[in-house]
Amino acid sequence: MNINETIAFIDNELTQTLIDYQNWFTLKFDLLSFKPQVGWSIEQVLEHVTLTNHFLLILIRKGKRKAIELSEKKDLNTIIESYQINLQELDAIAKHKSFNWNRPEHMEPKGDRELGQVRSLLKDQINECKEFLKEMENGEGILYKTTMTVNNLGKIDVYQYIYFLSQHAKRHIEQMQKVMDEYSKFKEAE
Repeated sequence: MNINETIAFIDNELTQTLIDYQNWFTLKFDLLSFKPQVGWSIEQVLEHVTLTNHFLLILIRKGKRKAIELSEKKDLNTIIESYQINLQELDAIAKHKSFNWNRPEHMEPKGDRELGQVRSLLKDQINECKEFLKEMENGEGILYKTTMTVNNLGKIDVYQYIYFLSQHAKRHIEQMQKVMDEYSKFKEAE
C-alpha cells in the first residue's frame, strides 16, 4: 500500500469500528450489565475502550504535532519513497486473548460514566482520529515514532498508533460477543 492507500484504509477501519460499536450501546440493560464468570460486563468493556482511547490519543496528538513539525524540516517525499508501512504487524491486536498483556490500572472501567456519555465519547474519539488523518494527508505521520510496549511492537509511527486504536476496539467486540454468548446460555438455563 502506498501512503494514500494506507491513510484511506485506516480511515475506513475507523469508520467501520464506529459502525460496529453502535449496536452494542442499544442492548437491554440486563445484557449490558451481565457479569460473566470471567472478565467484564459489556458495559464495562465499552468504558474500557474509551479509557484506552483516551490514553492512546494523548500519544497520537503529541505524535501528530511532532510529525507535522518534522515535515517542515525533512524531505517527506524522499522518505515516503523508501518507507514500508506495516499495518499487518498490528492485526494481532484485534484478536482477543492473542497475547498476554497486563493493562495499567488507569484503563480499568470504574462505572462512573453513563452509557450515553461513553457512546458519545467513543464517537468523538474516532472522529478525532479521522481528523488527524486529514491533517497528515501527505504522509507526515511516518516521520514520528513512539515505542508501543503492547505485544512487543516496538517503535510505531502515528498512522500505526491510530490503526492500533481501531484494532484494540475490534479486539473487544470479540470479547463482548463472548459475554453475550454466556448471557444467552445463562438465560437458557433459567
